[in-house]
Amino acid sequence: MTVVLGTSGWQYKDWRGVLYPPDRPQRLWLEEYARQFATVESNAAFYRLPEEKTFADWRDRTPDGFVMAVKASRYLTHIKRLRAPEEPVARLMAHAACLGPRLGPVLLQLPPTLHADAGLLDDCLGCFPVGTRVAVEPRHDSWWTAGIRTVLERRGAALCWADRGSRPVTPLWRTTDWGYLRFHEGRAAPWPRYGRQALASWARRIADAWPDRADVYTYFNNDPGGAAVLDAARFARAVAATGRSVTRAPGGDRPPP
Repeated sequence: MTVVLGTSGWQYKDWRGVLYPPDRPQRLWLEEYARQFATVESNAAFYRLPEEKTFADWRDRTPDGFVMAVKASRYLTHIKRLRAPEEPVARLMAHAACLGPRLGPVLLQLPPTLHADAGLLDDCLGCFPVGTRVAVEPRHDSWWTAGIRTVLERRGAALCWADRGSRPVTPLWRTTDWGYLRFHEGRAAPWPRYGRQALASWARRIADAWPDRADVYTYFNNDPGGAAVLDAARFARAVAATGRSVTRAPGGDRPPP
């Protein structure tokens, strides 16, 4: 099993001096990021769908084996609220296809006010091209039912495991043969860092839940102050300590802060 490890986004000015050398121009940050991580979760499409040439540029600027997860448009998830998904899904996938072999999972993060609707979810997942890895992150407790789990399993979609406050805020369902995990905010100091014990617990959960052949895409979304970078490096060591493989992270063999 490979824990495919990265962060949610890469263009944060306060990462200068944490991940990016002080003299590295921002136009070269993606190249530097891809040198130190093997994956990133792009949130750009959530706010405004990038042009096809932008996805192609990201493809050309990153190395072979690099994977970019794409967060689906808020037009689909927050405005349409999964209704009439055919056109927004088709448009998203037509643009994202320009990533070529760099294209990883698509994340559907649902609004916290959207109550469970198995039919809407099923229809939306059915619009994605066969073979697309789709992760779903519901944020209302009404989604935690056997019916929703059945839809995810039948469609081969992953329930996105999510952490907030150094604890799970979703059920730890394994609904397909790969996984997706997002870290939003830890409880350690300085805010919003994760402590060693919290990260070690998550590494054990992954090792206990997933067979060796499964990819588990893992992204740190606690970006302020470079916390995501530092915690990802620490998490890489926690995963390695369980005997599982993990993609590259900053710091190499040096103990991260």
